[in-house]
Amino acid sequence: MFVRKAMMVLHRVCWLVFVALVLVGVLAEPLLPFGLTFVPAALAVVIGFTLSRSGPKEALGDRPAVEVAPPVTGRWSALNSPADKVPSHGTHVYGQTYAIDIVAEPETGDGEPPARPPFRLFWPVARRNRDFPAFGAPLLAVADATVVRASDGQRDHLSRNSLPALAYLMLIEGAVRDMLGARRIIGNHVILDLGERTYAVYAHIRRGSLTVKAGDTVRAGQEIGRVGNSGNTTEPHLHFHLMDGPDPDAARGVPFTWRGVGVPANGETFTVDAVEAGAAVKGEDAVKAPDRAGQRGVRGGWPGVVGGAG
Repeated sequence: MFVRKAMMVLHRVCWLVFVALVLVGVLAEPLLPFGLTFVPAALAVVIGFTLSRSGPKEALGDRPAVEVAPPVTGRWSALNSPADKVPSHGTHVYGQTYAIDIVAEPETGDGEPPARPPFRLFWPVARRNRDFPAFGAPLLAVADATVVRASDGQRDHLSRNSLPALAYLMLIEGAVRDMLGARRIIGNHVILDLGERTYAVYAHIRRGSLTVKAGDTVRAGQEIGRVGNSGNTTEPHLHFHLMDGPDPDAARGVPFTWRGVGVPANGETFTVDAVEAGAAVKGEDAVKAPDRAGQRGVRGGWPGVVGGAG
């Protein structure tokens, strides 16, 4: 894990050196010949590619999935699911080999507009978070655990679910966040120690919504925060994954399954109500309501966009 952590730090340092050299070259006299200016960037690309491709041994299926309770209640749709491909977000970095993104998809009556705003090409460029039904939804502890990290001071930004906003996220914002570290990618977050070298990550949590802090113990089914839109994401959603250490820079991904739900595939809708969530906590079967009626992809993952969230 030390080697992986060191490589992540070197990756960011190389990008920062490259940016500094470019700025100095533009604002003053170049410090290096033009060709050498791009050496740190090339090294950063090589390191980043190596890390994104070097997955855990568990990616080969050697480690069985860890069964935990669902982290939400209500009707949700899955995106970037490990049920469809591994690594689910196209990369092994940040321990997210088996990560999943889910968005709220509540039922709507006949004649009512869609509950979740669709992706638009140009307009509106951005939407307010309260336009998305996932925003503010309660997040539940998936097992009895100890809180090892808890942070909710970052702002919830506007959505990035239009073509111009998505381009900004992919080309500028995402790159800057990556240089600043995992905390800026995952946004507000909670990391729970479930025991036996298994840690649960909840990313993109709503600012100021956490009800726990580092060192607290929680019970399965306990509310720990609410869904937000912080970090590298295009719309409010939950990014969830398990990993084998508390530091996303050094950890490897661990496969999971939600008790009574399993691992929903891309586009699959599932429902968990309060009674079912309680049953899942007690180890009983919760009812699963699959619906593969072709849900659109979320954008905003982690670190790739949902539909491509972090």
